[in-house]
Amino acid sequence: MSGTVNKVILVGNLGDEVKMHYFEGGDSVGRFPIATSETFVSKQNGEKITNTDWHNIVVKNKLAEICEKYLTKGDKIYCEGKLKNRQWEQDGIKRYSTEVHVTELTMLSNKKNGENVANSSQNYQNPSTNSSSGSIQKDDLPF
Repeated sequence: MSGTVNKVILVGNLGDEVKMHYFEGGDSVGRFPIATSETFVSKQNGEKITNTDWHNIVVKNKLAEICEKYLTKGDKIYCEGKLKNRQWEQDGIKRYSTEVHVTELTMLSNKKNGENVANSSQNYQNPSTNSSSGSIQKDDLPF
């Protein structure tokens, strides 16, 4: 195989509200953490152990606005995207961060606050990655 692949799929729960940043020209970026957990039983003492990993999620433009409007802390989501590494210097110290730049997101939490969520999940794609359409669409299954 001559090519490479940078693809991430996560299913997890939001650890905080979506933090939005708006720029001149109408662009926007939303950031939020999600937690993924795995649970297993220890072989030494039979205790149930849960390991939680935190992931920094980045969504852009229309997808960011949808996340800000509909997602709250604790909601479960499915997201696909790619890993991006950033580095910067703060107070003379080099800092590093790994982020998941999401291109597709499905809301898995069933809202009970009056919002009508079809089949308890909605799927959104970033329009900049979908060349056939310029708008966010729900993913309708053909069967």
